[in-house]
Amino acid sequence: MSVKKQEKVDLSQEKIKPEKKKTSSKKGSKEKQKINELKQKLVQGEDRHLRLVAEFDNFRRRKEKEITQMLQYEGKAIFEDLLSIIDDLDRLAEAFNNHKESDGGSSIEEGVQLIQSNMRKFLKDWKIESYGTPGEILDLDIHDAIMIRKEKGKKEDEILQVFQKGYAYKDKVVRHAKVIVNKK
Repeated sequence: MSVKKQEKVDLSQEKIKPEKKKTSSKKGSKEKQKINELKQKLVQGEDRHLRLVAEFDNFRRRKEKEITQMLQYEGKAIFEDLLSIIDDLDRLAEAFNNHKESDGGSSIEEGVQLIQSNMRKFLKDWKIESYGTPGEILDLDIHDAIMIRKEKGKKEDEILQVFQKGYAYKDKVVRHAKVIVNKK
């Protein structure tokens, strides 16, 4: 009996072995299939990554070019706005040359007023503010005191006279006002 049992055991072990081979070959093919799928996904991911990098690089170059062109011609709009004022000055000069004594100077006066009005509009449109009027107190950040005078009844560091107005563009000083200041 013991021999028969051994044979049975041996047979049962032999039956198990081929099943293991079958599952291992199935597992091996499934693993190879998964590996191939993962490799394909990796290749696709790398391809997408390279395309995104190239697309971003193109975008960056395009934006750099746009910004460079914008900065290169930034002042163009300012000059376009100034052209109408230059035209007004030319018309004023022509009116002055054609001026007759009987006219009384009204055409020249009107021309000057027109130019001043256009200049004020231009400065307002470009957010350029002027400063420096008599009566203001000296501020060294925006005023240049070019002379000192003593006047009774005036405050210390009060601006008495303005030689040249100052201008600021969007809170940045473009030109300091040149003024005469009261000192006691």
